[in-house]
Amino acid sequence: MFRLNPSISGLSIFLALALGLWEYYFFYFGGNREAVLGWFTPDRLGFNLAWLAVIYISFQLLSIPFALRASREKFIGVIDGMASVVPLGVTLIVIFGRPELLGTPQRWEAAFLLLLIAAVDLFGGYTFNLALSRRMMDVSGATSS
Repeated sequence: MFRLNPSISGLSIFLALALGLWEYYFFYFGGNREAVLGWFTPDRLGFNLAWLAVIYISFQLLSIPFALRASREKFIGVIDGMASVVPLGVTLIVIFGRPELLGTPQRWEAAFLLLLIAAVDLFGGYTFNLALSRRMMDVSGATSS
């Protein structure tokens, strides 16, 4: 029987790529369609980005211990780490390569917030993985006397 078993790492990869795609849409096309969509308009940009940041970074960082145990293959972990580069790259390209897309102070703030989210995801995730992969204490062999 076929059973759908989504992995936590797969969902993490999907969220990173979805954030990168959303950033691309927001920076390159969002200026023309923000008012039509109703989301991320200048008067609600900060509030909506705060929710986006909390949900994204919470899942990405809280899923690391579960993904570490569940993934037996190192390949999916590497792909998961590389997917976190996508949102960071999109934001860096916009800030340093296409600053004309950031015409308002609100969009500059959004760009720096998205840059920080992506940096915390990438470097925080690497730090958490490094810390969790080391054995801090060997409790399995300890005996009490």
